[in-house]
Amino acid sequence: MSIISKTALILGTAVIAAYGVGQFTAASILTVIEIQAPPEAVWAELTSTENYTDWNPFITQMSGELIEGQRLGATLQLEGKVPMKIAPKVLVASENRELRWLGRTGFRGIFDGEHYFVLEESEQGTTVLQHGEDFSGMLTHIVFALVGQATEEGFQAMNQALKHRVETKL
Repeated sequence: MSIISKTALILGTAVIAAYGVGQFTAASILTVIEIQAPPEAVWAELTSTENYTDWNPFITQMSGELIEGQRLGATLQLEGKVPMKIAPKVLVASENRELRWLGRTGFRGIFDGEHYFVLEESEQGTTVLQHGEDFSGMLTHIVFALVGQATEEGFQAMNQALKHRVETKL
């Protein structure tokens, strides 16, 4: 095998490792909560991001428009950790139904997180909120081992705070 062939093989393997492995290593968090209010009331509070500083213990600050394709600015606070700033891109903003954005650490395939909120109306007129995130990338298992539990606790805290805020406004 020539030196050019060997170099190409090594580079090809490196590219597959950098981009391909991240596609096969994943972790997820899913939390669910029922809120005694219709989806419209939950959506109104969830999308009033300028008020997050008043009630949200997990996403303590958010700026930008919740429009598909737009970039947001947000500060995440995990208990016992230093606040982290992110700039996710809105993927879905379907009124009263779904909000989804994608955040990345570095470039694609290192550590990506697709964060989502899915609102479903129950037969009783309440809202079942699915709040979660799907993580992927080469560093997923390392980062998830460090902050996965705290992140899930942050989601739960946000869910409880959102439930309290919406239900006390009715």
